[in-house]
Amino acid sequence: MPKYMLIMRGTDEVAAKAQEMPFEEILDLMGRYNDQLIRAGVLVAAEGLEDASKGVVVDFTGETPVVTDGPYGETKELFGGFYILDVASQEEAVTWAKRLPVFPGMKIEIRRVPGIDEFPQDNKWIIQEREWRERTGQL
Repeated sequence: MPKYMLIMRGTDEVAAKAQEMPFEEILDLMGRYNDQLIRAGVLVAAEGLEDASKGVVVDFTGETPVVTDGPYGETKELFGGFYILDVASQEEAVTWAKRLPVFPGMKIEIRRVPGIDEFPQDNKWIIQEREWRERTGQL
């Protein structure tokens, strides 16, 4: 089955609302959702991200990369976390995304994750990656 990534994106305002909610309540909401994914057998991975102010950006717009510490100042959207689901179709991924407990103003971007079998199998880097995936139990 194909894999789909649900990318949780919010604004500064959404992040501020999340800060107002008790952390235990957020854990409960997300835990119940994660449990549904696990019981359905579709969850591959799920991770939330630390506050953007603690991150860095590597900017490649100039000749050499420039590293900038957070906070980033005004942002339109922040990448807050992701899920990877092993589902039959984009429509099924959309169905799961609609059930995700999020704050008003948040967006969930859904993108298919191509499998290694979709790349040229005679490429030395694909061969090396396939061997690594087999060694580590990912294939």
